Amino acid sequence: MTPTPRRAAIVVVGCSLGGLDALRRLLGGLPAGFPLPVAIVQHRAPDGGPLALLAAVSALPVCEPADKQPLEPGVVYLAPADYHLLVDGPHFALSTAPPVTMARPSVDMLFESAADTFGPGVVAVVLTGANHDGAAGAARVKARGGVLIVQDPGEAAAPGMPAAAIAQTTPDAVLPIDAIASALARRAAAEPGADRG
Repeated sequence: MTPTPRRAAIVVVGCSLGGLDALRRLLGGLPAGFPLPVAIVQHRAPDGGPLALLAAVSALPVCEPADKQPLEPGVVYLAPADYHLLVDGPHFALSTAPPVTMARPSVDMLFESAADTFGPGVVAVVLTGANHDGAAGAARVKARGGVLIVQDPGEAAAPGMPAAAIAQTTPDAVLPIDAIASALARRAAAEPGADRG
């Protein structure tokens, strides 16, 4: 049996094409008492409005963070359209820096900033998407001792992002979307100091 992982500090999620449905299934599976902040980058049009759709299925509050907003446990933060979302210590930072991998917000920038802030306390999740955004960030998370969970490319609406992450580094788990929420809940509940699995 796999050892219980040590407790995480933040969950970061990245997705693109097909991501809204994947996020609805993921957030719908997280329990109301989920104890970690969840930061999400989804590639979307500047006028896109998935916030209400996600809030409707989530037991956790869902919001778009403001610049310098503190991270709070049990809250889902969706990157605002056309802004990079970064983790800056105990706060979020928003940036209008140029697109990365043709995307703003960039999954790579969220993952890398979280890894640099929280190191082994990061659990990164790469979901469906058509490009390779998130692969470099996933590698940074793993290099800093964090955990990487990737949606099974075979069931993703667009397998490009999950496949790129798998090619770039070694995930801790490759799972169907409906199994990812329970995996996150197990990691969030793990005792500090326990061995990582």
